[in-house]
Amino acid sequence: MRLGRQGADGQAKPGADGLEAIVSGVEAYLSGADTAMIRKAYRFGEERHAGQVRANGEPYMVHPLGVARIVTQMRLDVPSVCAAFLHDCVEDTHTTVAEIEAGFGKDVAFLVDGVTKLARVEYRSQEARQAENFRKMLVHMARDLRVLLLKLADRVHNMRTLEHLAPDKRRRIARETIEIHAPLANRLGIDWMKGELEDLSFRHMHPEEWEDLSERLDRTRKKRDRFIEEMLVVLRGLLADNGLRAEAYGRVKRIYSIREKMRKQHIEFEQVYDLIAFRILVDSLTDCYAVLGVIHSKWTPVPGRFKDHIAIPKPNGYQSLHTTVFGPAAVRMEIQIRTHEMHRVAEDGVAAHWFYKEGGGLAPGGKDAGRFAWLRQMGELQQDVKDSTELLDAVKGDLFTDEVYVFTPKGEVKVFPAGATPVDFAYEIHTDVGHHCAGARVNGAIVPLRHRFRSGDTIEIMTNAQQRPSKDWLDFVVTSKAKAKIRSYVRTEQRRRSTEIGRDMLEKELRKAGISLAKAEKRGDLARAVEATRHGSVEELIAAIGYGKVEPRAVVQQILGAPESEPPPEIRESRLAQVMRRVTGADSRGIKVGSVDDMLVRYARCCSPVPGDEIVGFVTRGRGLAVHRRGCTRTLELDPERRVDVTWDVKTRMDRPVTLRVVTAHRPGILATLSRVFSDHGINITQVNARATSDDEATNIFTFNVGGVEQLNGVVRSIEQMDGVTSVTRL
Repeated sequence: MRLGRQGADGQAKPGADGLEAIVSGVEAYLSGADTAMIRKAYRFGEERHAGQVRANGEPYMVHPLGVARIVTQMRLDVPSVCAAFLHDCVEDTHTTVAEIEAGFGKDVAFLVDGVTKLARVEYRSQEARQAENFRKMLVHMARDLRVLLLKLADRVHNMRTLEHLAPDKRRRIARETIEIHAPLANRLGIDWMKGELEDLSFRHMHPEEWEDLSERLDRTRKKRDRFIEEMLVVLRGLLADNGLRAEAYGRVKRIYSIREKMRKQHIEFEQVYDLIAFRILVDSLTDCYAVLGVIHSKWTPVPGRFKDHIAIPKPNGYQSLHTTVFGPAAVRMEIQIRTHEMHRVAEDGVAAHWFYKEGGGLAPGGKDAGRFAWLRQMGELQQDVKDSTELLDAVKGDLFTDEVYVFTPKGEVKVFPAGATPVDFAYEIHTDVGHHCAGARVNGAIVPLRHRFRSGDTIEIMTNAQQRPSKDWLDFVVTSKAKAKIRSYVRTEQRRRSTEIGRDMLEKELRKAGISLAKAEKRGDLARAVEATRHGSVEELIAAIGYGKVEPRAVVQQILGAPESEPPPEIRESRLAQVMRRVTGADSRGIKVGSVDDMLVRYARCCSPVPGDEIVGFVTRGRGLAVHRRGCTRTLELDPERRVDVTWDVKTRMDRPVTLRVVTAHRPGILATLSRVFSDHGINITQVNARATSDDEATNIFTFNVGGVEQLNGVVRSIEQMDGVTSVTRL
């Protein structure tokens, strides 16, 4: 980006050159564009960001200009370009959304609000802030796809200049990008954006590994370039000799793609044989298959490496034929064959076909609109899932996964995450079908509910009116929709049972005092207890009794006329003080509840929290306070009414057990190397279970004690950097 005139402070300011290039770009693809509005938005942003600089010392407007350039690259409309110039005004200046609306209209204001973070709200953790911001974006993008495209453009430009931030912040932003933004770009079918975000994330998450791979690629670049040129001559001649009009190109695969192949296949760089990919573009669908026939008649195809994404497109609309052949000197070559139109969709994704709605909005048009039904599903999901952290985890699970293609009995193709089961399929049809799913037929054979689909399966769901969702289903379902519906049902059932228990307990206590619960409710005698416990209704009070948060005897005392100014201790005390008076146990040090510390609690074994983890407590009936890590999947099944905010007591030094699963290459000496990493970090392994899961892969389960999350993160980073390590997962 060129910089122009000098400001009063002597700093260079982004000049008119960048703005005029953007205006010209919009005019090239959008006739009659309101360029005056674009210029006005730029001037407004320049005025509001005056004096602000980025981390690299550049004037702040360099960033909005960069975002606007990416927006024009995606051929978006004038409101989107204006929003690109204004998107940080609300967050980083004193500008309000109302000012944006007054100056530029509701459309631009909606887009700016959609990409503005909730920066001025206090959150308990960075993860909570990220989750709430994601929920806000999800609400807006479900109404207008441009919000998501603006957010992605903003992320691309920020990632291009990430090196100016502190290392820890770079790693955090890069991890968020590869977990959320790159998969979203992939879902939209914008291949160039997905690839760039993945490469930049890899570069900042694993800089040493990036440098090593880059150097290896550079050392063999000349040889590869020569091979590509030679093969293009052969390919073009072969196609011409067979009367096929086609364009052929060659390229080296992206560095992140190469790295993932090495990790998943446990191979060294020198063993990656298909570094080079060729692309052939033709005029018609028929020519695609004709070219495939010519290629396979010339070179032997590698078994199992042919994919027909034309007959069965990917969910994002991607279509192409993929084949890998043994080329000259037995070099493996990946070849993609597609039409020019398929290529445009593959590169530009959702931006390849727009129609402009009345009122200025835009959406994928015609037959492409159905490809983005997942946006509507995300909108529905955020309504079902109230906890923002749970929502973020659910969406990441849906976005960042391999897929299987299955068929309905009528032959309709359905796409699910890898590992999907009949229960996932049933909930995709309808919530009631999911709730009453009793079994399934796969390819005509009855299978259990835990059965994992394979691509090509034909699925038929069997229901039973007596069937109800089970908490155990959460152990094997994979789609966010199924998980959300099951958790909602389980929570509702837990609350219903707690209400029944609470009603029984209160009725027994009232009977001792010669009072009928029905009459007490009818006369309004429970109102004093509701007010004293600050519950919203009698129903909530009764449920709290069932949970063990309120003593029924104390409620009876209120009904019998205990002084309103001084409620009984059982009501007046905090819920945790009540629990801790009744529960004893040794595993309780290190936790603070409000201003109270050293309470008697227990640490959940399902997630094994360690000092420094974000944690949350849950009141459990008869078992005290259970402390979980925030985001623990077990807590998502519990009624939020039982949740209590807790923190670590920094005065207490303690070691907590942790279990890691490390997937590695199956080769001699790697277990000893892993053990040395733990020893170097001052960690003593208490238990290890290592087993080979295939000829070239092993899974190692380590259990050990750590003094805090920083020590744990240090050993995890060291293990991740080891040669031969595929993944490290905390269990």
